[in-house]
Amino acid sequence: MPNRKEKGMKLSMIAAGALLCGLAGPAAAAGNLADVTVHDRADGRALPVYRHHGRYYVVGAPGNEYRVRVRNRTGGDILAVVSVDGVNAVSGETANWDQAGYVLGPRQGFDVKGWRKSLERVAAFYFTDHRNSYAARTGRPDNVGVIGVAVFRRKAEPGARDDSPYPAGADAMSGAGTGAARSAESVASARDAPSPRAPRKSSSLGTGHGRSVSSSVTATEFERATDYPEEVVAIHYDTRANLVAMGVIRAPRVALPSPFPGQFVPDPR
Repeated sequence: MPNRKEKGMKLSMIAAGALLCGLAGPAAAAGNLADVTVHDRADGRALPVYRHHGRYYVVGAPGNEYRVRVRNRTGGDILAVVSVDGVNAVSGETANWDQAGYVLGPRQGFDVKGWRKSLERVAAFYFTDHRNSYAARTGRPDNVGVIGVAVFRRKAEPGARDDSPYPAGADAMSGAGTGAARSAESVASARDAPSPRAPRKSSSLGTGHGRSVSSSVTATEFERATDYPEEVVAIHYDTRANLVAMGVIRAPRVALPSPFPGQFVPDPR
């Protein structure tokens, strides 16, 4: 059985206070415990979320940096273990639920801007060709194209009252054979979901290891209430052309020339 007392990354008070903002509903992959959004750093906008066959998708622009915003919806502390392309965003390990993550206080949010290099700096996330992704360049190309957030509650002190807005297990279903609880709005793992049949029109996107940017946190410890996450939120990403080819986004209607656009002959100009 894994040890629940795991190293996490504690937000500084300044960073936490600066991020107490709401999330646009259409742009958020909403769970019971946390909201997750992907923001394009080129223009600061939250990328719209498309839902298709039980999965969430966003459109990535090749070359653009992005950040993943996680907001705690509960009245207690949570641990958010963040993975990008199957790689833990804090440790760089092949992602697993029992690894390091970010500790968020009640109603707090945090921008995960990149791969953590120290307590002060990260290497920026940016959309790039699959072959140039950090995961592919470190020999782990199989899970490129998905962002995941596994959420744990903090273990309550003896006699403490749980003031979270949702009781543990509410509106959730158990993962087969694991005891993991997932929100009804959360997304099944890639191996459980049907594979898209439509051919892709171009190379798929991945996430690169970009420039060094500031992102200050402090280290702390977090004792998990459960051995498995109470919620897993996943957001898949790719180019617009590929998502159109997969049927995630409806292809724009192209007007074709009509042989009979009018009924009578107009006067010349």
